[in-house]
Amino acid sequence: MSKLSLVLVPVAFFLSMQGYAAAGEPRARDLGIPFDGTPGPHNAITDVGGVTVGYSTLIEGSGAHAVRTGVTAILPRNAATVDKPVFAGLFSLNGNGEMTGAHWIEESGFLEGPVLITNTHSVGTVRDAVIQWRVRQGKPDASGYWWSLPVVAETWDGDLNDINGFHVKAEHVFAALDNAHGGAIAEGNVGGGTGMVCHEYKCGTGASSRVVRVDDAPYTVGALVQANYGVRSELRIAGVPVGQLMRSDSAQSGKRDQGSIIIVVATDAPLLPHQLKRIARRAALGLARNGSYAGNGSGDIFLAFSTANEAAGEVAPATLRALGNEQMDGLFLATVQAVEESIVNALIAATTMTGVNGTTVQAIDHKELLRVLRPRLGKR
Repeated sequence: MSKLSLVLVPVAFFLSMQGYAAAGEPRARDLGIPFDGTPGPHNAITDVGGVTVGYSTLIEGSGAHAVRTGVTAILPRNAATVDKPVFAGLFSLNGNGEMTGAHWIEESGFLEGPVLITNTHSVGTVRDAVIQWRVRQGKPDASGYWWSLPVVAETWDGDLNDINGFHVKAEHVFAALDNAHGGAIAEGNVGGGTGMVCHEYKCGTGASSRVVRVDDAPYTVGALVQANYGVRSELRIAGVPVGQLMRSDSAQSGKRDQGSIIIVVATDAPLLPHQLKRIARRAALGLARNGSYAGNGSGDIFLAFSTANEAAGEVAPATLRALGNEQMDGLFLATVQAVEESIVNALIAATTMTGVNGTTVQAIDHKELLRVLRPRLGKR
């Protein structure tokens, strides 16, 4: 294991919560990889006003009990998340995965609380901890009840993490929630993405954003992904089939797509739940640009929410704003672009990791990637 990979838990907590890039790695644009569209100031989901992100990153030990996992928390309205729900919509491209609380979002059109992402076997622990955190905030909801159906999603990190050691605890969930912040956020081997692999490269957490104008009004669309999907041969970056051009001994010919990806899309555009479901569906197109075909074993679940219409959750009748369906094309395109870049950022920021039973997953080689990309991109 490299020295960079072996980080004691308290140190990992500090770095991730302060929002530093994982291991100081560059992002895709830092390497000169081109993307369409105009990003926000931090090129992250936190460019949507009020959205904050927090991590708990657990990296310790080796051998059979190596811990390579964590928790990612997304708060749609930062401190007001507990009291003010947001309109939301979701879409399952392939359902071999889990997102708790999904049925109530489908029924009500509301996301009532934060979104947490972790590993497959820690969903129950994280869900229970979110309820505890909700109770600790100090008051019941508007109906007078301490009622909560937390939204917790997962992807599998058992190739690198002692997933059946159940290392994620309530205190890790509390830390991710309590230390969520705006601005620049870490990517790669952080939070719930710590032990993730995609296209047979080390992967993890990634983010991006786009600013678009609708009838001269500016709106932001931001995405955050926990990427753990795909096979090497299908990987495409900036439209180039790099997975076929960068074959290595670590790639498994004929490997099936049995991973997963969770995508969360945020926007400040005033959209209603059925429109946000339409946004969530477009996340699939950004994923496809990078070479996913949503295999039978993949859990590809996408959630979109809007921070507009703050009065939407009030008991009394409220006046709401919404764009017309004919005004949504720019938001659709922004979603596709932000998701595409988020996944590439997760790949670029991730670093080689050795985990459970000595398994090592190599990060994508930046120099080799650029060698493959440059002659095929021309002057783009």
